[in-house]
Amino acid sequence: MFQRIGNIAFKKSLDNIIALCDAFGLPQHKFKTVHVAGTNGKGSSSHMLAAVLQSAGYKTGLYTSPHLKSFTERVRVNGAELPQDYLIRFVEQHKELFEQVKPSFFEMTVALAFQYFADEQVDVAVIEVGLGGRLDSTNIISPELSLITNIGFDHQALLGDTLPEIAGEKAGIIKPHTPAVISTKQADIVQVFEHKAAAEQSPLYFATDSILVQVREQQLEGQVYDVYLNGSLWLASLQSDLAGVYQQYNLPGVLKSLLLLRERGFIISDEAIRQGIANAKTITGLKGRWQVLGFNPLTVCDTGHNVDGIKQILAQLHSLKPKQVHMVFGAVNDKDVTTILQLLPKAYTYYFCQAQIPRALPVGELQGKARQVGLQGEAYATVSAAIAAARGNAKPDEVIFIGGSTFVVAEIDEL
Repeated sequence: MFQRIGNIAFKKSLDNIIALCDAFGLPQHKFKTVHVAGTNGKGSSSHMLAAVLQSAGYKTGLYTSPHLKSFTERVRVNGAELPQDYLIRFVEQHKELFEQVKPSFFEMTVALAFQYFADEQVDVAVIEVGLGGRLDSTNIISPELSLITNIGFDHQALLGDTLPEIAGEKAGIIKPHTPAVISTKQADIVQVFEHKAAAEQSPLYFATDSILVQVREQQLEGQVYDVYLNGSLWLASLQSDLAGVYQQYNLPGVLKSLLLLRERGFIISDEAIRQGIANAKTITGLKGRWQVLGFNPLTVCDTGHNVDGIKQILAQLHSLKPKQVHMVFGAVNDKDVTTILQLLPKAYTYYFCQAQIPRALPVGELQGKARQVGLQGEAYATVSAAIAAARGNAKPDEVIFIGGSTFVVAEIDEL
C-alpha cells in the first residue's frame, strides 16, 4: 500500500485497473467526469469543484486520496462517505478477481470508486489523481475536462528530478480533443503542456490568462476575493471557507474549469459558484487544509508536506505575527526532508514526532537531521505525545502548528 509503505507499492502500468474495470463492465464510462492532477492544490481544487457542482444541483461523486481518518473518506457522493457495508460487499463479491489480477491497494480503490459512482448513477464525478498522472490508475476516464494545478517537486523518485519531467507526467491526463486547464502559468513548463495539448489536439487554457483573483480580506478561517474575468470584475467579495493563502493559486483553475463546463452544457449559475466556494469544507467534508483546531493558544494543522506547500504554510504563519510558534513536525522517509528543514525558522520551538506507519521517518533520525541545520527540539515517539508537550508549553497568545506530513495530521485526535 503506497500510503503506508511508499514507493515500492507504486505500479507503473494501467494494465490492472483496465482488467478490473473491464470485468466490471466499464463503470468509468457510465457518468461524466472531471480529472484533476498537480503537485499541490489538486485536493482542494477537487473539493471546490465538487462543492460547486453539488450546489448547482448535480448528483456529484468525489474521489480523493489519501484519507485522514477513515478509508471511506476517499469515495463520496454529495459529500456522504462510501457506506462501509458497500465496501465489505464489494471486496467479498470480487475476491476471486482480485486474487487473479493481484491489483495494488490503490488500483482496487479506484475500481471500487468507479463502480460505486456507476451504481449510484451520479451525474458527474470529480476524480483526483493519486500520483503523477500518465500512469495513475485514475487515467482511464474520458473526462469533460482535465485540470492541472501547481507543479512542484514531490515524489521525484517516481516522477522525475526536473519540473519539466514532473509536468510531463501530470500532462499525461490531457486527453484527445478535451479541454485542459492549467491553474498557474509557470514559465519553465509552459511548453510541456503546449506540446502535449497540440499532440492530443486539445484546447489548452492557462487560467491566469483570463482570471485574476485578488485577496480582499484574509480571515483566520476563510478568505474573501474579488475575481476579474478578462479584466472586468466578475465575482465581487467571493467568500471561501478555505483559509490557506495558497488557495488564491487554486481558484483561477477551478473557476476556469467551471466556465468551460458551462460551455459543455452544465448549468452552473454564479450563485452556485458562490455557494460552493463559500461552503466547500461543509459540503465535501474536506479536512486538514489550514484547519483551526482551537484557540488560546491558536492551534492549526495543514497537510502541506513538500517544499512549495511548506513555503506557503510558513508565509501564513508569519502573517499571524505570532509571539512564538510551537511546531509539531513529522515526515515520511521518502521525502527530501533536509531541504524542507532548511526552510523552517530557527526561532520556532520544535516537537519532532513519528506517525504510526511504516513509511514514517524515525523520529531520532528526523531530530538528527534537524540539528544539522540548526533546529532544536525534543523527540516524541507519537504525534499525540508531541501535541501534548506543545500544549503544555505554549502560552495562550502563542501559536501551535501541526504538520510536515499528511500522516501526522491524520493522527490528530480532534480531526
